[in-house]
Amino acid sequence: MDLLMSWARWLETSPWGYPVRTSEWLYPFIQLIHFSGLSLWIGTNIAIDMRLIGIGRRRQTAAELHDELFTWNWIGFAIVVLGGFLLFSSSATTFLHNAAFLVKLKYLVPLALAWHILVQAKTRSWGQTDDTPVPAKLAGGLEVCLWLSVVTAAVLIPTY
Repeated sequence: MDLLMSWARWLETSPWGYPVRTSEWLYPFIQLIHFSGLSLWIGTNIAIDMRLIGIGRRRQTAAELHDELFTWNWIGFAIVVLGGFLLFSSSATTFLHNAAFLVKLKYLVPLALAWHILVQAKTRSWGQTDDTPVPAKLAGGLEVCLWLSVVTAAVLIPTY
């Protein structure tokens, strides 16, 4: 824990952490970018999951929708990771003592990411037709629940 706290203190004084923490406008701006990336990333995830579940227009299969949104999904992810890292850098020592933040990063995000990668890998075979198999519907529903859990934990961070 001492090594982690030392790294967190270093982040807070780094060339990117210190300005984010001390600037009047930089933290809210990065937060806006982070939330925009989150909206893009979660939105594309949920669109594919809903199609797997069977909800939505039937103009294309889940596999076709996945192919269309794949690039946007990972662009959103890159924005989320970069923005989240910059926000974390501004108050890293405080975040390391925040229960909601720790639950989000230690349990929910790894689980949701692993599940997301599994669903993305299987969507090509599951989503070939309009009628997706039951495991695909369950996987899509579980992914939606996992991402809602991650977002809920993130929303709770300021209260802890």
